[in-house]
Amino acid sequence: MWLQPDVWKNLPVLPLVTAIICLGGCTNQPTEEQLEIWRNEAIARNAEIVADNAKKNQPMESNLVIQGETATGKSVKFNWQQVGVLANTYVQTTDPNYVIDRNQVFNFRGLPISKLLKEFGHQSNVTEVTFLSDDAYQITVSLADLLTYPIILAIANNGKPINRDQGGPIYLVFPYRQYPEIKQKYDESFWAFYVSNMIVGTEKVQLRVGKRTLNLAALDQLPQVTLTETVGYRIGWPSGKVKLHGVRVRDVLSLAGVQLPTLGEVVVRGKAQVYRSTANPMSFSAADLRECEILLVTRWGEDKQLIPAKLGGPVTLAFSSECKTKTSNIRWVTFVEELIIQP
Repeated sequence: MWLQPDVWKNLPVLPLVTAIICLGGCTNQPTEEQLEIWRNEAIARNAEIVADNAKKNQPMESNLVIQGETATGKSVKFNWQQVGVLANTYVQTTDPNYVIDRNQVFNFRGLPISKLLKEFGHQSNVTEVTFLSDDAYQITVSLADLLTYPIILAIANNGKPINRDQGGPIYLVFPYRQYPEIKQKYDESFWAFYVSNMIVGTEKVQLRVGKRTLNLAALDQLPQVTLTETVGYRIGWPSGKVKLHGVRVRDVLSLAGVQLPTLGEVVVRGKAQVYRSTANPMSFSAADLRECEILLVTRWGEDKQLIPAKLGGPVTLAFSSECKTKTSNIRWVTFVEELIIQP
């Protein structure tokens, strides 16, 4: 099995209870009645743990979206049934995330990425494809390698659906056994868990605000702001301070003709599922936007390069370090797609 942080929770509780009772010597032993009470409590707790773990290990379903600089430039969304039909390629390989035995060979079934790229095409300038996970983790793979090697988006392992704690329901798998040389270029960090989006090249800016969709040209008409900050993005960025160039969120709202109520909030939604949670949204109050430099970033560096998908572009969220107290619980969102006004 895959090593889990809570693996020890599966062990029986009763022997532990007995051991604790006798740690200081068993001269004052509990009564039979007390032992029976503890035994029943342990059994009940064990049952709760087993039920909780069963829920965690239930196979899940997921959609897959292919987008970016494809031949048409339009997004294509596959539901779980369609994903299953397309998953017709088998790869037998070791799994670097299976820490119990890194030499064990598994039989993965999944969608062949080379065929997806040939089916939906790519524009002539594209050299990379980025895979985004539900938790906003992203990895980028060379287009040439995806067309050369049988790299798959796996949905089954040894004939069974891939559970979430094993990287499923959609798990990026590399053919280490058949092509060992690929391991040098793509180590275990590239085996992305719960993949939801495959982004060919980098998408064009299409930011939804109210009833409008703003492109890069529209954002470039706004006052441009530069921040020099140590970024909070998770993947790919330099560790030191970086120049970020973009526009204030409050200016974007004005451009879109959106009025923010005094007590209202703006929710920033990214592409990843974690940034689309209604239970824990990435939101700012009107006061935050008025008092802080909160930007939607479209360029970075001294030469103001456009932000590629491998860095979470084309639009990311950033804050001035002076806003730290107000934004301490807010993530630096990548792949920003929408601003939503909540009264």
